[in-house]
Amino acid sequence: MINHDTGWFKSSRSAANSDACVEVRLTERGVSVRDSKDPAGGQVRVEHASWARSLGEVAGRAQH
Repeated sequence: MINHDTGWFKSSRSAANSDACVEVRLTERGVSVRDSKDPAGGQVRVEHASWARSLGEVAGRAQH
């Protein structure tokens, strides 16, 4: 469980000069995701467990 706010961050795999990615923020309430090109355009928030399942699915696909 997250007990602090990480602030918005991009993946360490994102290119430094690229705006074609999303930003993520971890808080006690959940995980928020927004478009890095339009940070004021809204965000999606999911529960920690949902985020973990999604990452697991993506990682599983990448291994195939």
